[in-house]
Amino acid sequence: MQPDSEILTSNTTLTAMRVPETKRVYILPRHFGRQLLMGEAMVYQSLQSVCEAYSGGFWDFFELSNGGFYMAPRMEEPLRIQCEGNGFDGEMSCDAAGIVACMMAFNALAWQTREARFGGLFYQLSAFVAQHAEAASIFAAID
Repeated sequence: MQPDSEILTSNTTLTAMRVPETKRVYILPRHFGRQLLMGEAMVYQSLQSVCEAYSGGFWDFFELSNGGFYMAPRMEEPLRIQCEGNGFDGEMSCDAAGIVACMMAFNALAWQTREARFGGLFYQLSAFVAQHAEAASIFAAID
C-alpha cells in the first residue's frame, strides 16, 4: 500500500530560505497575485494589531521548501504579542511574530477573497511552524 502524501510531508524537514535583496521584487506578486497590495498591508496590520511595540520597519521575506512563504520584521529584540481574541500574551522572536502576522493575514485573505492560494499559504506555513522552535507559542497565538 502506498503511503499518502500527508504522511510523507510530515516526515520531511521543511526549510526556510531568506530571499536575497535582489529577488525581493518578485516574491510578493508570486505569492499574493492580484491581491499584492492588500496582502502586504494585511500582514503589517496583523502584526500591529497584536504587538503594541511594532510601528513599522523593514521585513525579510522567506520562501519555504514546501512552496510556502512568510515575512518577518527585521528587529533585534523579541516582541510581546497579545491576542485579545484568544487571550494569548507572550514574548516571541521577530521571526515567530512575523509568522503569526502572516498566518493571520493568510486566513483573513482566504475568507475575504475566496482565493485558494491563501488557504494553501496558510497550510504550507502551518506545516513549517510544526517544526519551528517556537511552535507552541505561534500556534497558541493563532488559535
